[in-house]
Amino acid sequence: MSFKRFETDDIAISAEAITAPVWSTGAPTLTSFYTSSAQYTSNNQYYVDIYQTGSNLTNAEVQFSISYANKVGSGSILLNSAVDGKSPSSIIYGQYRNLVLGDEDTDFSLSGTTLNEFYVISIDRARYKEKLLPGTFQLNTDNGVYIDNSTDLATVSYGDAGRIFKVVSGSIADGINNTTEKGYFLPDIGTILLHTSSIATATTVGSNANGENAEKLFDGISSFRLNSEETVSSQYAFVRVKNSEFNYSTNPSNITGSGDLRHSVMINAPQSYITTVGLYNDNNDLLAVAKLSQPLLKDFTKEALVRIKLDF
Repeated sequence: MSFKRFETDDIAISAEAITAPVWSTGAPTLTSFYTSSAQYTSNNQYYVDIYQTGSNLTNAEVQFSISYANKVGSGSILLNSAVDGKSPSSIIYGQYRNLVLGDEDTDFSLSGTTLNEFYVISIDRARYKEKLLPGTFQLNTDNGVYIDNSTDLATVSYGDAGRIFKVVSGSIADGINNTTEKGYFLPDIGTILLHTSSIATATTVGSNANGENAEKLFDGISSFRLNSEETVSSQYAFVRVKNSEFNYSTNPSNITGSGDLRHSVMINAPQSYITTVGLYNDNNDLLAVAKLSQPLLKDFTKEALVRIKLDF
C-alpha cells in the first residue's frame, strides 16, 4: 500500500440541481387518489392523508394531506364550547399565518381581497425532499386547472416560509390564462394554499359543525402534477499518478527475507496494477474506498488520473 497527500488543487466541489417527480409512482402526474376510512372518525377535522393506492395495501404511501383553514373557526367543531371560534379550522389558519406571514395580526390576501378561509395541500416530506420545483405544479379540479405564476414573474417574493408564488388559472402547456390569484404556492415548505372556489362543491362554514371540507377538495381533484428539486453537492478528488510513482508492488510476498526483490524482472521493468483507491485522514483512518472497474496497469511509461466523486 502506498500513500500520497492531496494538494489544494486536487480537490474540487460542485453543486447540481436534481429534479424528479414528487409522487412515489415515479410519474410526474398523479391521477389516482385514495384515503383511509379510519381518518374520518379520528383526525379529519385537522387533515386527511391522500394515498396513491388503497391505504390497506402494502405499497400504499402518503402522497400529500389536505386541511381546511378558517380564520373564525367555522366549518369545524369547537374545542371548547365556552370559547367561541377556537376550533381545528382556526388553529390551522393561525398555524399557516404564523408560518408564512410571520405575524398573527396579518391576514392572507389574494388580488387585494382578504382570504379568510382556504384549503391546505401539504406534500409529504419524504416526497418533496428539499423543495418543490416552481413551474411544474398543475392541479386539475372539477372547477378549473391551476398552476403557479413563477414563469410570469420578474422578481420573486419571500416570506418567513421562503419563496412565495401565487396560484392562478392556466396549464403548464398553455401558460397562464387568468392572473386572478387563487392561492399561494410555497415551494420551500412543500405547501399549497388554495382558495375554496377552486372546487365546484361549496365549503360548509357553519359554526360548531364538522363540515368535512378537506374531503370536498379530495373529491374535486382529478389529477395533480408536481416535481421536486434537490441540490446535491459533490466533492471531487483527483488522484494523480505520475510515471515515477506506484510502479512497485507493496505486497510483502514480492520481497525476499533479505529485503531484495524476489523477481529480477521487477528491478529494471517493474509493473503494478492499481485496483483500489482509499481516502484517509491525517490519523490514517480509512474514510472511503473507490474500486476501479478493472485493474489499471502501471509502469514507468504510464501516468494515470483517477477522478473520485463523493455526493452528499
